[in-house]
Amino acid sequence: FHSVTNGITFRRWIANCNPELASLISSKIGKSWIKDYKQLEKLKKYADDKEFQEKFAEIKYNNKVQLAKYIKEHNGMEINPESIYDVQAKRLHEYKRQLMNILHILADYNMLVENPNMEYTPKTYIFGAKAAPGYKRAKLIIKLINSVGDMINNDERIKGKIKVVFLENYGVSIAEKLVIAADISEQISTAGKEASGTGNMKFMLNGAVTIGTLDGANVEMLEQVGSDNIYIFGLKADEVAARLKYNNSDEVQTIYSTNSVLRRALEQLISGEIVQDNTQIFRDLYQTLLFGDYGYPDTYMVLRDFEEYCQTQAKISRDYNDKAKWWHMAIMNTASCGYFSSDRTINDYNEEIWHLTPIK
Repeated sequence: FHSVTNGITFRRWIANCNPELASLISSKIGKSWIKDYKQLEKLKKYADDKEFQEKFAEIKYNNKVQLAKYIKEHNGMEINPESIYDVQAKRLHEYKRQLMNILHILADYNMLVENPNMEYTPKTYIFGAKAAPGYKRAKLIIKLINSVGDMINNDERIKGKIKVVFLENYGVSIAEKLVIAADISEQISTAGKEASGTGNMKFMLNGAVTIGTLDGANVEMLEQVGSDNIYIFGLKADEVAARLKYNNSDEVQTIYSTNSVLRRALEQLISGEIVQDNTQIFRDLYQTLLFGDYGYPDTYMVLRDFEEYCQTQAKISRDYNDKAKWWHMAIMNTASCGYFSSDRTINDYNEEIWHLTPIK
């Protein structure tokens, strides 16, 4: 058996969909990086170059403006390009933990309702996902995201500091607009569950910073970009396996009873606040988190990882306001993405398995 990490084609996922950024990179290191992925590392020496940071940031802002126009046209919603664009574009599945993301959004919303004048870096949470037609709980999570979005987006008390957008009919055409505009890439699957997907690579290539667990390709992304330029949190695969093996339901109940922020967000699922006076629509989500299927609560570690996820999100907001630090991180992500070129993938297959001689 050979394990070869998937890759993405730079020709499509930056040169074609983000020509301004591709042109900026080529102005510093030449054009050969598009075909020779190893050349992209040369960009690292510009990570702290103030002029390069400003141009990189300007391109990101322009892309955010274009995405805002698309969302205005298709969703009828105004979003703020000055806000952090926090994006989770994944197939909708419980192990990918869109549910943890939306619980955190609820927690931040509750905090702002209680103190609308508090210092808070505005955030736009953007979801893109599809769910299998027969996957009832996944579709219920989609309903929850949209319902929470309706509640938050129309609440004038929080002064537009949080917006929630669910992009319909997610596919490649939308992805090309989304990956180039994202500030944050959510790769928060339960450790040990994720295969080596490629969405995280597309975001990384275009200067988004990843928040994620040590799972799937995130492991290799950490190796490539370094721990200072990625936000890793949560239980590791062996820790998840131990909890599933021993089924410590007392741990879940302790978290519920001691974490008032999480408890408040969970109770909103059954309080009738999200969908007015409907206490039953999201009860299945509440039940599965706290009591589980067949007696296994919190199978996907949503509650167990919640506190550290919130702390990491708070750190992201602080770091985003340090512009020199943030754009250093963003540029380092782009510069460190060469390993994830599909050219490297094919070369690895050839060296390890096919042993073919390329035609010159």
